[in-house]
Amino acid sequence: MLNKLLSFIFSLLSLTAIGQDDEAFFIKSIYDHTLTDGVCYPWLSDMCTSIGGRLSGSDNANDATDFVKDKLLSLSLDTVYKQPCMVPAWERGDVEIVKYVSDGEHLSATALGNSIGTGGKILKAEVIEVQSLDEVRQLGREKIEGKIVFYNRPMDPKQLTTFSAYGGAVDQRVFGATVAAEYGGVAALVRSMTLRLDDHPHTGVMSYKEEFAKVPGLAISTIDAEELSDRLARGPVQISIQNEAKVLPERESYNVIGEIKGSVFPDEIILVGGHLDSWDIGQGAHDDGAGCAHAMQVMHTLKALNYKPKRTIRCVLFMNEENGLGGGKEYAKVSNEKGEYHLAALESDAGGFTPRGFTCDGDTSTFKKFFTSLNQFEDILSPYNLYIKKGGGGADISPLKSQKGLLIGFRPDSQRYFDYHHTSIDRIEAVNQRELELGAAAITSLIYLIDQHGL
Repeated sequence: MLNKLLSFIFSLLSLTAIGQDDEAFFIKSIYDHTLTDGVCYPWLSDMCTSIGGRLSGSDNANDATDFVKDKLLSLSLDTVYKQPCMVPAWERGDVEIVKYVSDGEHLSATALGNSIGTGGKILKAEVIEVQSLDEVRQLGREKIEGKIVFYNRPMDPKQLTTFSAYGGAVDQRVFGATVAAEYGGVAALVRSMTLRLDDHPHTGVMSYKEEFAKVPGLAISTIDAEELSDRLARGPVQISIQNEAKVLPERESYNVIGEIKGSVFPDEIILVGGHLDSWDIGQGAHDDGAGCAHAMQVMHTLKALNYKPKRTIRCVLFMNEENGLGGGKEYAKVSNEKGEYHLAALESDAGGFTPRGFTCDGDTSTFKKFFTSLNQFEDILSPYNLYIKKGGGGADISPLKSQKGLLIGFRPDSQRYFDYHHTSIDRIEAVNQRELELGAAAITSLIYLIDQHGL
């Protein structure tokens, strides 16, 4: 109780003692440093090119934990360590062949995460096209049994927010194979989750229900989805599938954590982070190497500017967001066991594009107060064209909701995000250095303001 009272009094005093002019000057310093001496882009480039895709449970993922730990150690933070966590392991295998039986033409396809393979065999079957999981249920076993179910509902281009378009279509990727199997389907093909018409299939997690048979699930490119639909409109189509994907036993991996201890309220933690794992077919540059680079740049900037935080600033690079949330769950579990309190947790997991603002979530008992407090910063952030709105925080920080702090999601422009999301072209070449640096500066500025004033 006394600590909370001191925090409140100190926040009131800091509003007048520091003044908006001083704060504006410091935020300008944050931007100046990040845009001239930032390390986020070279560090991200190094990780993408030297390690590549970082599927949780893989050697690449564990190599990445060593890579980012070394970078954080170079900043002379108060604490840097790896936190063990158990994660699922899955291998794609070397063979992924999807083609038309009639003419042997190949489709651009890639297995969905956690899919099984065809067991060394070539699976051949007629294709049936559907627009939804409910349509499979309505057609029933009579129409579905023995068929390859082709889910071809596109993301809705009328949605101005592409994450809303993604959310409206992704259920067929996650559950398509298990619903197909429930009614006797032998495999699932899913239109890739993107608004763009291209030849790059998008992977992503899928899920099975143990009570039903497991059948392969693969994504095909949007160009091939259009072609397959056209062929089906002209008559029956047979497809052959061969892939080697398999699920392996769980493995140990790590979150990577670095922090600067608070000088006044060390027990109030402000977390900034992203997820270190990515899918294996690209370099995970936007998803979510960019978020990790953002978080590490925050620590680099604060140290370079010789900033002494009042509250503990903690950088957390989470493992296994893509197919299990093992790192986020373990981090929250350990934090709760230690009796820690996260005043705020900010996650960057929407790419390295031009920053637009922040969205916020939290426990209903505290959210209104915290969100109102955060909104006082809009005026000082307005020269940088940043908004503060209600909305989601982030998957990895969501298990911290029980601590009743504020959960914040960094929101860059989303229009190009799903061009690259979960694809082989999510590479460093797709990341614009200035946009990445602007995002890091925006995040650092908000972390600084929360640290100065509390919530």
